[in-house]
Amino acid sequence: MQSDRELREQLRNIDHKSYPQYKSLKGSYRFPKYILHIDHVQGDPFAAPSDVRVTIDATKAGFPDFAMKDGLTRDRLADLLVREFARQVNAFSFKAKGSGKSGLIAVSRPGQEIVERSACHINAKNGELTVRMSVGFPANGRSINARELGKIFFQFIPEIVHHACCYANIDAQKLQRAADLADDQRYIREQMAEEGYIAFIANGSVLPRENGVSQRPMKKAVPFASPESMEVTWDLPHKGMIKGMGIKKGVTLIVGGGYHGKSTLLQTLERAVYPHIAGDGREYVAMEQSAVKIRSEDGRSIYHKDISPFIRNLPTGRDTTDFSSEDASGSTSQAANVVEAVENGAGVLLIDEDTSATNFMIRDELMEKVVTAGEEPIIPFIKRVKGLYEQKQVSTILVAGSCGAFFHIADTILQMESY
Repeated sequence: MQSDRELREQLRNIDHKSYPQYKSLKGSYRFPKYILHIDHVQGDPFAAPSDVRVTIDATKAGFPDFAMKDGLTRDRLADLLVREFARQVNAFSFKAKGSGKSGLIAVSRPGQEIVERSACHINAKNGELTVRMSVGFPANGRSINARELGKIFFQFIPEIVHHACCYANIDAQKLQRAADLADDQRYIREQMAEEGYIAFIANGSVLPRENGVSQRPMKKAVPFASPESMEVTWDLPHKGMIKGMGIKKGVTLIVGGGYHGKSTLLQTLERAVYPHIAGDGREYVAMEQSAVKIRSEDGRSIYHKDISPFIRNLPTGRDTTDFSSEDASGSTSQAANVVEAVENGAGVLLIDEDTSATNFMIRDELMEKVVTAGEEPIIPFIKRVKGLYEQKQVSTILVAGSCGAFFHIADTILQMESY
């Protein structure tokens, strides 16, 4: 490992040379408070930016034990740090000048969900904090501008790290609230598992999103309220008493008029396999983490799948126990999606009739009289959904707005009314 002084010397030596000489910088350099790693160097100022990371001893950075105690709280700390890192980066990106992507400093920008990310990671064994970023190495035309890169390495990144990755400079109360929320969210999932629930939505949760391309909560949205018959109450470690709707295992049908919130509820559950940040509106919503959203995917490829539980006796005589296709139909693709989800351990299937192949989901009584079972290769999902739960312990939550056939086989029916 080289020192930061040696990095300065190398920059002086390659200044104004051809851009590929930047590749000689690849390696690790020890700075006073962290180690700078240059993992990949772009070959051209207009190419994808270079890969750079910094590693810091999280204990030396002063982070308290409560933020490091287990994987969940470490993920919360990493999530908080990468958000702050992204905020700090905004003040410095493109301040170093040059052609192409010169001066770019960028880091992954998280959404509303909290997940383990490679952008910021805390090693459980040695407490090492790693932040990965992209940096556009500056150039004049296609010649090295080492002075501008020196600004990034010796002015901008040290200041970003100082403000974003040191406990003394971040909001300690915000970190404590994030750790407390992690404890509460873990408790909800533990209670769900213990009491046989696959989903929980707290009363007062804000389910609608700002718009179709934003995951931020909608302003002035109608807060969620549970029907009394499905309401459960838990005493969370930090928030205290909380009430909300618990969905039991089995087949759950969500019905209601158009624009009353059916699909919004299902989309909320789909995303609730991950915990959400405070203020999202869905931070006290939880879904069984093995849940999978199933839909029709016209044109997808299928490779050696046994779809015979849903499709068999094809007129062509093709074997559906080992089925492949480069361009599957809507029903065939949805059958494959169900099979793949079950094979991969899904405990819950989430299905919206709006994004499903109708002939895969149901076949009404009149159609069964016209097209007999022996002539129809498709065994509709309605005939398999109960068996999936009773034989495979795979629950289903289904949104239906136009067909009442699933009423007869559902264990629970929820009607959405004005959100």
